[in-house]
Amino acid sequence: MKNRLVILGAGESGVGAAVLAKKKGLEVFISEIEQIKEKYKSVLYKHGIDWEEGKHSEHLILNATEIVKSPGIPENAPIIAWVKNKGIKVISEIEFAGRYCNARKVCITGSNGKTTTTFLICHMMKKAGLNVGIAGNVGRSLALQIAENDFDYLVIELSSFQLDGMYDFKAEIAILLNITPDHLDRYGYEMSQYVESKFRIIRNQGENDFFIYCSDDEIILDELKKRKLQAATLPFSIRKKENQAAFINKDQIQVIYKNKKFAMSIHDLALAGKHNTYNSMAAAIAGNVLNIRKEIIRESLSDFQGVEHRLEPVIKVYGIQFINDSKATNINSTWYALESMSGKIIWIVGGIDKGNDYSGLMGLVKGKVKAIICLGKDNLKIHKAFSEAVETIVDTNSMAEAVKTAYYLGKKGDTVLLSPACASFDLFENYEDRGRQFKQAVREL
Repeated sequence: MKNRLVILGAGESGVGAAVLAKKKGLEVFISEIEQIKEKYKSVLYKHGIDWEEGKHSEHLILNATEIVKSPGIPENAPIIAWVKNKGIKVISEIEFAGRYCNARKVCITGSNGKTTTTFLICHMMKKAGLNVGIAGNVGRSLALQIAENDFDYLVIELSSFQLDGMYDFKAEIAILLNITPDHLDRYGYEMSQYVESKFRIIRNQGENDFFIYCSDDEIILDELKKRKLQAATLPFSIRKKENQAAFINKDQIQVIYKNKKFAMSIHDLALAGKHNTYNSMAAAIAGNVLNIRKEIIRESLSDFQGVEHRLEPVIKVYGIQFINDSKATNINSTWYALESMSGKIIWIVGGIDKGNDYSGLMGLVKGKVKAIICLGKDNLKIHKAFSEAVETIVDTNSMAEAVKTAYYLGKKGDTVLLSPACASFDLFENYEDRGRQFKQAVREL
């Protein structure tokens, strides 16, 4: 009997997995509980892939030999309970795609900074003339990249949800930037489960592989004490110098790898802020592991243009600077955004709270924020957290309203910062949609 692969979820990863499965001769069926977007339907029609939308039909799903689950579907969803009761194996699109991947994989995870670091490393590798693609939690799905291209290298951003369904997949170069509380609603509000998820990035690594990690992160260090690693470990730090693959010495990033040394002033980095120094260090180590020339590494770190929706300057309107940081979907990302701003801030915040504890932002908010614009369906927690620290807190129901309100509250020299610290799904399709609506609303002022 032909292997029957059923894919739950017809977004970027699900459709990519379906295309790859079809190409590899599997019987494939895709089921989506919502309506499938037209752009994805056209791909399914083109490849002759069977699908359903608006439901999960038991008789079409439970005859699968294996199931690929969208990262957006939680483990406690009813459909997953059905499947597991039948003993059908459930994997992620990353796990499925990895079976057919011949490229060397550079995989990046962390609670914050992974998109920037993914694009930065890919930028560096392209400059070095390598045949490299980008995939995973950003851009195209890994499965679609493998189905349609033949890259020698793939730089892959991995979310915890993608890592959860990964079993035999292996990252030849794994990068763990940091671990801070995020998505705890998906992990039973157990931090240990989230940490375990992030550490799946080193699963299956052997002695010829590499693990690059931030040794200033206490959660990472505590977890490493419990594990025996086979891969070469390459830590980076801005606080210490001993036994580090990358460290700071007199405002210089220094990388030592196999007795080769690389140095560069932090003032020459394209990306400002402490968090971006960490991202740049991780990228510099990866560049050395990949034997990229020092000049290319240095040039890449100094001319990288940054990532859309991550501390992205939009325009100034009558001296008020508007910054799009829509990708900040957790407290730690927003902390970095607030920390990197100078002058007074009008902060647009809110959305779907993932178990946020806003107390860690209090010092920055008291010192820098002159007004808060809430953008979400339920803003009570934000009001409770900051009502005594900030005099002006306003509720809004749309991006246009939020931007106009921020503009009226601002004056020359102020910054309007969209850094929501929350997921976007209450009012927007995703964080990209939220960021683009912000930029459009700013341009229409």
